[in-house]
Amino acid sequence: MTARIATRRSSLVIGTRGSKLALWQAEWVQASLHVIAPDLSVTLRTIKTSGDKILDVPLAAIGGKGLFVKEIEEALLREEIDLAVHSMKDVPTQLPERLAILCIPKRENAHDALISRNACTLADLPAGARIGTSSLRRQAQLLHYRPDFRIQMLRGNLDTRLRKVRDGDYEAIVLAAAGLTRLGWQNEVTEYLPYAISLPAIGQGAIGIEGRRDDTFVGMLVQKLDHQETHTAVAAERALLERLEGGCQVPIAAHATIQGETLLMEGLVASVDGRQVLRETIEGQASEAEYVGRQLAERLLDRGGQAILSQIYGKGRL
Repeated sequence: MTARIATRRSSLVIGTRGSKLALWQAEWVQASLHVIAPDLSVTLRTIKTSGDKILDVPLAAIGGKGLFVKEIEEALLREEIDLAVHSMKDVPTQLPERLAILCIPKRENAHDALISRNACTLADLPAGARIGTSSLRRQAQLLHYRPDFRIQMLRGNLDTRLRKVRDGDYEAIVLAAAGLTRLGWQNEVTEYLPYAISLPAIGQGAIGIEGRRDDTFVGMLVQKLDHQETHTAVAAERALLERLEGGCQVPIAAHATIQGETLLMEGLVASVDGRQVLRETIEGQASEAEYVGRQLAERLLDRGGQAILSQIYGKGRL
């Protein structure tokens, strides 16, 4: 297929999920592209994904990663849309051959955030407190910190989740801080959980813009929104995830930062019940981000991560 090199287009269509947060992210990209190319018409098309349709089952039970991007990627491949805006934590490490993450803008706060009914911090929640989350990563780390917690499934959009804690279904819920910040709901946050208690998901807080590899017009346009340090850090985290063959079914976490030419990264593998939690850190060249991420994965595997993950997967494939 021939690349669309010099063809300037007068209009583009962004594909996005229809949640408030997804629309905020897509509208931010839309507004940013208008600044870059004022004469370009950029419209949004909302696409319902499998993850949006199935709300009564834990993500881990229905396939995890890919549930929030598959239908959008199919629209990209059919050329019904020109680019897609995703939360990077939802994007699988393996993309369709014709597609690529073209750009990752500057990352928002990557922490997990606690929202509790009575403004209790995590440490002060009562014994046996019900905590809502759909993430096995959060579940494992919360149980490691407080084995008395009762972790219960929490699905749905941010409005639904906040309503459930207000209505008393849970003593507290844990969400990604980035989404709350983007929607202007920081006042709802009781506590930002330190990485020592809850290391984030791979790519948490980052937005990814996906497009077709052969569409150089879109590629050149969105490159102006790319934030090199964020892109490099997320590349390292995703390399670790790929080596560990992880998804939503597995408690894996990682967070990387760039200091000058140095990449600092922490990674975690845990059992679902939180009894086993392995943490490792690594330092390397930012120019070798993916190599550094894979090396950290190997350290975790060597320290016992292989046994934990093989037990979860039910086979020794690592």
